[in-house]
Amino acid sequence: MAKLCFILGDQLSESLSALSEINMHDDVVLMCEVTEEATYVSHHPKKIAFLFSAMRHFAQTLKIKGYRVRYTKFDDPDNQGSLVKELIRAVEELRPSAICLTEPGEWRVLKMFEDLKSKLPVSLTVYEDHRFLCTINEFNDWAKGKKQLRMEFFYRMMRQKYHILIDNNGSPIGGSWNYDAQNRNPAKHIPSFPKRLDYPKDEITAEVLRLVAAYFSKHFGQLHPFDLAVTRAQALSEANYFINHCLISFGAYQDAMLTNETTLYHSKLSFYLNAGLLLPIELCRMAEQAYLEKKAPLNSVEGFIRQILGWREFIRGIYWHFMPAYKEMNHFHANRDLPAFFWGADTKMFCIREVVRQTSVEAYSHHIQRLMITGNFALLAGINPKQVCEWYLAVYADAYEWVELPNTLGMALYADGGLMASKPYAASGKYIQRMSNFCESCSYNPNDLLGEKACPFNALYWNFLKQNEEKLKNNPRLHYAYMNWQKMAPDKKEATQTKAQEILTSLDSGCL
Repeated sequence: MAKLCFILGDQLSESLSALSEINMHDDVVLMCEVTEEATYVSHHPKKIAFLFSAMRHFAQTLKIKGYRVRYTKFDDPDNQGSLVKELIRAVEELRPSAICLTEPGEWRVLKMFEDLKSKLPVSLTVYEDHRFLCTINEFNDWAKGKKQLRMEFFYRMMRQKYHILIDNNGSPIGGSWNYDAQNRNPAKHIPSFPKRLDYPKDEITAEVLRLVAAYFSKHFGQLHPFDLAVTRAQALSEANYFINHCLISFGAYQDAMLTNETTLYHSKLSFYLNAGLLLPIELCRMAEQAYLEKKAPLNSVEGFIRQILGWREFIRGIYWHFMPAYKEMNHFHANRDLPAFFWGADTKMFCIREVVRQTSVEAYSHHIQRLMITGNFALLAGINPKQVCEWYLAVYADAYEWVELPNTLGMALYADGGLMASKPYAASGKYIQRMSNFCESCSYNPNDLLGEKACPFNALYWNFLKQNEEKLKNNPRLHYAYMNWQKMAPDKKEATQTKAQEILTSLDSGCL
């Protein structure tokens, strides 16, 4: 009897560990598009279309290479609607000798399969996911006994492990591990940015777009235009284009934000990396080679590699180290409902409106927009972390819980109380004014704290510090912020808190 190899929608890699355990001519690969995965949050239509098209193209590639593939499309009348039910149906119909699976990226999916094991008539073996550069056990060993888990020290370990940007003496090339201080320039003076690649839509993608339009039109976000890569070859084209045209300026402007400019010099490779079409080690090696060939400066190359080799692996480690309790954390007891303008309702705050608009069109916004606009506002306004996390998981095409949850709950909201971040990333409107041109189009004034046109971020920032003073006052990275609060005149403090309450009242009534 044949083995059955179950491949999930974010495991589109020919190097997948479970694939190496089967015989392509005798065993069967199972893939399926199911309602449960497409709707457990209301995923952006572009995200669903990207994954369905990429899955179908990957299945086609496997068939061409000689694999036996059983593929269930979303609208197949026999589709049972869930991963578990589709697996059970395949077992009943194919009667395999065994089932193999590469470990799912999300805790809920792994638990699904662990719970199913005892109910199956054959064994189900879960193999380690070798696409990641740090195993879960390796991260747990690194974390053991540490009072604080900080990405910077983890990142240095990973650099040494893979000998990336390391000289022959084992030291970091250039003499420093981190060049982030050089990567904080605004980009208001730059007239244009590299034009991005587009791909002709073949019949597979066209069919998927018709399907998504028919079944998911009520989900937040625009399906068209659709210009994402959907194959390994196209994803590699994206990677090479970024290395050759964007990496040179990526570092300096990676924190910048601009109206009507979603991408700037960012890679947008997270779509393909998180779905398996690209591998982290190959991207790190490509970037390192660009530096060695003097095609990109060290601050850009190091910053890009740090996001993949450091940050991406670190947050995955955090996720598996603390789940499932991590998902329930709410350090500040935030309980305000997510505002309607996160789903596209109108707001006078131009920065929020613009980032949400870009998200609706692209199913993407870069990391500073996520952290310092939508995330920062959610933190300052005390929005319920579960609702915020669900939003981030739904609207971004690169979002899976393992990567979204620590980034949102831990980094943006500090709801884990500092397990992964050294401070809350709270900021006033001054930060947004410095790093973007958003304020130039806004009804509010980032230089005003108390007036009628005062930027809501300003009073909310000071109110957040005051409301959470007992939990935050001893944080060394907030020393100057609290020192400035203490220097503020008593009547100004009172007026600031009153202004913050007015803003929150306007928020709750839908008038902000």
